[in-house]
Amino acid sequence: MAKNIQAIRGMNDVLPAQSPVWQYLEGTVKDVLAGYGYDEIRMPILEQTALFKRSIGEVTDIVEKEMYTFEDRNGDSLTLRPEGTASCVRACEEHGLLYNQTQRLWYTGPMFRHERPQKGRYRQFFQIGVETFGMATPDIDAEVILMTARLWQFLGLSDSVTLQLNTLGSNEARARYRDALVEFLSERKDQLDEDSLRRLETNPLRVLDSKDPQTQAVLVGAPELHDYLDDESREHFATLRDILDSAGVKYEINQRLVRGLDYYCKTVFEWVTDKLGAQGTVCAGGRYDGLVEQLGGKPTPAVGFAMGVERLILLLETLELIPAEVLQTIDVYVCGVGVGADKAALLLSDRIRGEHPWLRVQTHCGGGSFKSQMKKADKSGAHFALLLGESEIADGNVTVKDMRGGADQQTLAQADVSAWLAEHVN
Repeated sequence: MAKNIQAIRGMNDVLPAQSPVWQYLEGTVKDVLAGYGYDEIRMPILEQTALFKRSIGEVTDIVEKEMYTFEDRNGDSLTLRPEGTASCVRACEEHGLLYNQTQRLWYTGPMFRHERPQKGRYRQFFQIGVETFGMATPDIDAEVILMTARLWQFLGLSDSVTLQLNTLGSNEARARYRDALVEFLSERKDQLDEDSLRRLETNPLRVLDSKDPQTQAVLVGAPELHDYLDDESREHFATLRDILDSAGVKYEINQRLVRGLDYYCKTVFEWVTDKLGAQGTVCAGGRYDGLVEQLGGKPTPAVGFAMGVERLILLLETLELIPAEVLQTIDVYVCGVGVGADKAALLLSDRIRGEHPWLRVQTHCGGGSFKSQMKKADKSGAHFALLLGESEIADGNVTVKDMRGGADQQTLAQADVSAWLAEHVN
């Protein structure tokens, strides 16, 4: 017997029972983004490998270890996108959306990284991303942060996430700080963990992200990033903080927050939670003013963020914040038994849908006794079951059974059932 084929490790199915939660989160995010005037863009999941090497950086963990890269039949090197920003920049530049224009864009879809799968971190994972272009002032930095704060309000997460904020300064300031940090750490190599030693040679600022306790102890005496900032970056950051303070958005300054991608400058931020163990970051982003030019376009200021869908869903489930109505996928279940009942049930269901498109109506198909059909109606979670037998069909009636509230069963004329449902189904 042939062995059953299973999903690739770290690439998960979203089953029907889970889909309503995904739809709830995605729908809430879309509503918030629409309220701020952001437009959707959709990019392919396959890109030329060079796009990510040039944007993310060839010596980052993503490019060195995690990308799904292969040659196609033409010998071209292609990569499943590990993140969305580079793809969005490529699409905007290719289609002329950036020069002398401002853009507020969002996208959603799967990303791919070959990491060790664990709870909240997968090899195929879904992100919702936001990218803005053409605005260099700190008000747009503030807008994208305020937008995420409003999303947490909608989802009931405001008390469970914390905003961490930092500025990396200009590329020149970051380079000066990099040199000072390398000098400091090079004198203490014997106290650094293996990953930090490797990063010291390739991407020194990432040492600040080390989770190794001994390395963190060494970093207590390290140079402070903010001591190397240029005046313009200081003013930019001060203005951003003033807006957030005025809006009542609380935050923590974390000078070791550098983000893992090479293209960030000035503002960087993360929303973190302590409710999910090690997987604490639920949304992260910042400013990347040099990326468009790095990928061949004209200098274009930009700022954006991405949030992990699976991780946010895990947080909502952990905190039991999924509204009950989200999991309620059926309002009315229509059953029919007897001669002509199948046809009558389908026609009644379709008439109800036509008169009340907001109602979620499921018709029993496949036959069976009333008892078996009622079991299906109960399992569906429907508020009400509509029962059609031969006598109801003959008299033009329908029997209504309250499946959740315990009210008495009653008989209505089929002509009146739509109005009755409109009154009784919230």
